Amino acid sequence: MEESVVFQWSMFRSLLAILQWWGFNVTVIIMNKWIFQKLDFKFPLTVSCVHFICSSIGAYVVIKVLKIKPLIVVEPEDRWRRIFPMSFVFCINIVLGNVSLRFIPVSFMQTIKSFTPATTVVLQWLVWRKYFDWRIWASLVPIVGGILLTSVTELSFNMFGFCAALFGCLATSTKTILAESLLHGYKFDSINTVYYMAPFATMILGLPAILVEGSGVINWFYTHENVWSSLIIILCSGLLAFCLNFSIFYVIHSTTAVTFNVAGNLKVAFAVLVSWMIFRNPISVMNSVGCAITLVGCTFYGYVRHLLSQQPPPPGTPRTPRTPRNRMELLPLVNDKLDDDKV
Repeated sequence: MEESVVFQWSMFRSLLAILQWWGFNVTVIIMNKWIFQKLDFKFPLTVSCVHFICSSIGAYVVIKVLKIKPLIVVEPEDRWRRIFPMSFVFCINIVLGNVSLRFIPVSFMQTIKSFTPATTVVLQWLVWRKYFDWRIWASLVPIVGGILLTSVTELSFNMFGFCAALFGCLATSTKTILAESLLHGYKFDSINTVYYMAPFATMILGLPAILVEGSGVINWFYTHENVWSSLIIILCSGLLAFCLNFSIFYVIHSTTAVTFNVAGNLKVAFAVLVSWMIFRNPISVMNSVGCAITLVGCTFYGYVRHLLSQQPPPPGTPRTPRTPRNRMELLPLVNDKLDDDKV
């Protein structure tokens, strides 16, 4: 009886973690699109800067004031040598995501971001000469095929927004790989990652945002109706962006890797549905098919990763220049879905 109660509580906790993660993630995406489209605040650099500022303050409060998470101490030298390069790529990643939202529908942007596993594997193969099991490569075929079909049939296609989303995938993959190499020896959780990276990202983005968008923001401030209510919405999007990072930490500790992967792909489908209900952007049948193929491919990719991680290395395998040293060389370095969601 006691085991049954524990199991039911575990299931409830996992479901609750997934739902709050979905809620924060989809709300942030929809709010950002609303800011660009409905509030006519067409300044993605400024929106990203607001997110970084809110995340910096939120992480400080959680770690230093509320002490919910212990601070992982990083040497000052390592902050510049290891964390700053990651923060730069992190900044580019978030900015490109917001730029893509400025020009293309949420449904299309979310589908393109599902391309991240493919870019991660290809980058590790090309740059780091890491070799992967053939099943990893096979799992990328439906992802790439689905992205191509979605792009060709997208009724609201915009080349600039498409390129921003695609390069955002590359930035996410680069940050993913850098995290493994630069943060070696530091066991960062989601909140500590934000604590160290968000202030650097604010510093990196602050001056470009002022130079590129400063005059436009001032002009919007004087010409837009309901300025203060709009500013509250923009600020709330930043607060929710921080909450999203906290929700990622919670969902990882409440679910298994397989559940997390499946939930991540279902979250994309949920975001597409909600965005269509709100913004009513036109979606063709073939476009929906392409999106579905991509999500199935992502789920298959996660399943293959999990399957390979459970297998022991083949005994007596002869070493050649192309022979992986161990089974972990057959896998991407870190969880792409987790990394893809941080804001």
